[in-house]
Amino acid sequence: MKKTTGAVVGLFASGPLLLAVPILAIGSGTASASCSTDGAQSVDTAAVASQVKGILDGGEKGSVSVPGLDDPADQVPNAKTIQATGVAMNIPARGQVVALATALQESGLRNLTYGDRDSLGLFQQRPSQGWGTANEILDPAHSSTKFYEGLRKVSGWQSLSITQAAQTVQRSGFPEAYAKWEPLATALQKAIAPLLSKSGDASPSGSADTEPDPSITAGGCTAGGDGTDFGTVPAGAVPAEYKIPADAPEKVQTAIRWALGQLKTPYQWGGSCTDSHGSDPMGRCDCSSLMQQAYKAAGVTLSRTTYTQVKEGKAMSADALKPGDLVFTEGTAEVPEHVGMFIGQGLIVNAPHTGDVVRIATLASWKSQILAARRVV
Repeated sequence: MKKTTGAVVGLFASGPLLLAVPILAIGSGTASASCSTDGAQSVDTAAVASQVKGILDGGEKGSVSVPGLDDPADQVPNAKTIQATGVAMNIPARGQVVALATALQESGLRNLTYGDRDSLGLFQQRPSQGWGTANEILDPAHSSTKFYEGLRKVSGWQSLSITQAAQTVQRSGFPEAYAKWEPLATALQKAIAPLLSKSGDASPSGSADTEPDPSITAGGCTAGGDGTDFGTVPAGAVPAEYKIPADAPEKVQTAIRWALGQLKTPYQWGGSCTDSHGSDPMGRCDCSSLMQQAYKAAGVTLSRTTYTQVKEGKAMSADALKPGDLVFTEGTAEVPEHVGMFIGQGLIVNAPHTGDVVRIATLASWKSQILAARRVV
């Protein structure tokens, strides 16, 4: 935890407006890693639609009765399609709830042929904003696929509230409106899940799973390297090639996932990191509170400051880092003033200083400054 003064670099908006900008992974045009990935490929909506049909046709035919719907005969089939699309794209239950809550707010779960300006369909997507043609948007499977595709581009979306996750995709003029639909969306998801066929879980070649979510997927790339292949990672971005290492302990994976969920939020010296997406500056993160709260999410207790965190766990060599290790710079080895978390593939997530945002840096850019490293799991 350090206090640094300096000019604000103008990379972010203050307060709740931050949520209006999706946190996107950088594409292959701005980062090139040595390991291969198919994350830059687009989703094959036709293949997803075919799989959705199989999931719906092969599922149970039981009825869904959930209090709160005013026209179940119209709304439930649309909810089933939204949820079946999530199954086809390997979106976990929480993501399906986000989609259902969004559709409840935007259209009342009705496939509307009208809306504000050129908005259409379940999610009130606009042809003029690149969601597809009018006919495509009015296809529930297509519109659901595009929503999930947008959600999977939001780094750490699983760590956001339902409202925050929905807003980062939709960029609504009423960002808090989604919250009231979470209970009904959750009830719908639970009621529909047993009725969907599991035979469609395996994604067809070149389709739904061609854009894995870096927040939940691992594999392909090793945890080593110094990150030089990524170049300079833009503020708040996750390289498309990055995946949380599958062989890391579960608690480490959770801590990394949580930390990535805070990307692009403004640094606040002395901030608790308990509400980094909120309007209260003191709920935002400084370097050591980011580490503390990330591991708290994983059930691991860390002390609050860099001065004490450097005594946690066991000492490690900077040449033998593993994902989840805490890396300390600035000050001295006994009293370091900055800390970040090694997340594998030569990358470190950290909250740098006043005027900056939570971001990813390369290990190569830190290597000469490392004073200590600690393994806490």
